[in-house]
Amino acid sequence: MRSTRMTAVVAGVVMMAGLTACNGGKSDNAGGSGGSGSGQSPLQVALASLKTAAQQTGGKKSAQVDGTLKNATSTQSMKGAMDWSQGMRMNLDITQSAGMLAGRPTKAVYTSDAMYMNMGTPVGGKSWVKYDYDVLAKKMGPAGALIKDQMNNNNPTRAMELLIASGKVKETGKEDVRGVQATHYTGTLSISELTRMQSKNVSESDMQALQQQLKASGAGQEAIDLWIGSDNLLVKKREHLVGGKVPYDSTVFYSNYGTKVPDQVPAAGDTVDFDKVGKP
Repeated sequence: MRSTRMTAVVAGVVMMAGLTACNGGKSDNAGGSGGSGSGQSPLQVALASLKTAAQQTGGKKSAQVDGTLKNATSTQSMKGAMDWSQGMRMNLDITQSAGMLAGRPTKAVYTSDAMYMNMGTPVGGKSWVKYDYDVLAKKMGPAGALIKDQMNNNNPTRAMELLIASGKVKETGKEDVRGVQATHYTGTLSISELTRMQSKNVSESDMQALQQQLKASGAGQEAIDLWIGSDNLLVKKREHLVGGKVPYDSTVFYSNYGTKVPDQVPAAGDTVDFDKVGKP
């Protein structure tokens, strides 16, 4: 039972971070390099601006992050930093509002191969539970394969690239985001196209199976809102489901680009594999 709960916790952490990956698809509609541009439509201007922002943001290689995820049962908050210079590395402190870990800070460390969680109490005599992406892919089927793909290929430009690839985006004006004047962009994608566009190394059979799972769960569409500062850096991202039966609302703030992210991978001797928890 404990292992099942831990798996559910990790699934929430992956969603709450809002840091899934995309295949970097390009749009032929994005001509130009941003700005109002004589003769360009509002869509072309928005696409060109996001293209510039994706290049600038991606080039920074690291940032501090904090945000929240709201779902049907709880609100999770997270704070930490991520580095995408060579694969993905992220360190987070996470707090949940409900459930067995309510109010208790949980530490999470992500690498390109696995994620580690420290629940604050020993598990199997170890401080950390390890969730190997290859094992998750086998245990969880298509959903696990997608998690592995996303966690191996992610950075903050993911949402910008999704909107660029879809061509479904518009600018809604200027807003203040924690003292930064930012331009607000928004777009809405169907769950099926969102899943397909953001998957890089997932097999076609797994992709079709996952889309059937999402359809059966009642998932509708996902709205993506981005706030880009005058320096062409992402400062805020919100992703939430609209329609359907699956509640999900994630907001992440990005700051201090270029920050140093220390290597906090736990020692092998202090970790236990999640699929071995509770086993003799």
